[in-house]
Amino acid sequence: MSTLFTNARLIDPAKDSDALGWVLVVDGAIADLGYDNAPNADKTVDCVGKCLAPGIVDIGVKVCEPGERHKESYKTAGAAAAAGGVTTMVTRPDTLPAIDTPEVLEFVERRANEAAPVNVLPMAALTKGREGREMTEIGFLLDAGAVAFTDCDHVVSDPKVFSRALSYARSCGALVIAHPQEPGLSKGAAATAGKFAALRGLPAVSPMAERMGLDRDMALVEMTGAKYHADQITAARALPALERAKKNGLDVTAGTSIHHLTLNELDVADYRTFFKIKPPLRAEDDRLALVEAVKSGLIDVISSMHTPQDEESKRLPFEEAASGAVALETFLPAALRLYHNGSLTLPELFRAMALNPAKRLGLDSGRLEAGAPADLVLFDADAPFVLDRFKLKSKSKNTPFDGARLQGKVLATYVAGEPVYRRD
Repeated sequence: MSTLFTNARLIDPAKDSDALGWVLVVDGAIADLGYDNAPNADKTVDCVGKCLAPGIVDIGVKVCEPGERHKESYKTAGAAAAAGGVTTMVTRPDTLPAIDTPEVLEFVERRANEAAPVNVLPMAALTKGREGREMTEIGFLLDAGAVAFTDCDHVVSDPKVFSRALSYARSCGALVIAHPQEPGLSKGAAATAGKFAALRGLPAVSPMAERMGLDRDMALVEMTGAKYHADQITAARALPALERAKKNGLDVTAGTSIHHLTLNELDVADYRTFFKIKPPLRAEDDRLALVEAVKSGLIDVISSMHTPQDEESKRLPFEEAASGAVALETFLPAALRLYHNGSLTLPELFRAMALNPAKRLGLDSGRLEAGAPADLVLFDADAPFVLDRFKLKSKSKNTPFDGARLQGKVLATYVAGEPVYRRD
């Protein structure tokens, strides 16, 4: 069966191109593409000039199975991902219990394959129980299907434990994803240190905590030679350390969240807990520095950092409220803010949202080229709408973009050439 996507605005991050063309899909993979003289096919999809791009590869999605299914299940997360143009979810192990054994990992894979219409690639915990004391069975977990290892926002504070885990991961060829923060300074923080946090009376942390955490991690990566990815770089002061590590030839990449690229500390306003995330929202100067780092390629990956929280955990004083925001469906329209304000081009956005994360994980997806999986998103970059959180497909509705005016609607999402979502 062959399908021809014609009259499409092709967003190709590998070639940094944005032009009208066509894509031919055969047996779930891209067979050919071009910009004139389209071939014949069994089925034709007229994209009427809308954008066709590689499906988003989202590193760091939290799905709350096992343990907290009332917040998010693989069925609801998969539906939200498909509606948001995310064709591959790379899921976090910060569940109850943590995904730290092959048995739990196999349960997660089975649930994901049964319930989610998109690709799901699970990560496993780096240490048992994410407690930072004893590393997990990295080799067995790799064999069971883990694509990376992370303790998420539980920083491994003991450098000896972390260096041993990095060394073992290197011997297995495994990728370690870490959360660069100095845990002592960060403990209990709800905002970024500065005038705004002081005026609001919020417990705060200096952005230097991120730089200190990254400096330590880079020293240990240099010592062990491991493959390392920083899940969220959010402060301008951490960028020089990242740049030095890359110039020194370390196998290091870094990501940031869509919230840190599009929001700042002032959005917290009158203690709006939907804006409480981890790390906390930063100053506007930090946000602008992050956007520039994405544009230059210093920051490789943009992620949603989708973190569902129930109403009860957010309806608390700001200091006590749970951190996190859902973002699978808002990821693309929020990112398009950076396109509409002239900060980033569409190929630059999809380089960070699809191509680079796929490369880091060794996947063939994230690109428009012959032989790549036909994981695609068709979207209207200019369609305006006002977000209503109660219309989101996620079980939890904790989005900071509730009521926001956004531009960019996903029209259809395809996994292996098959539609998994179509806008009504």
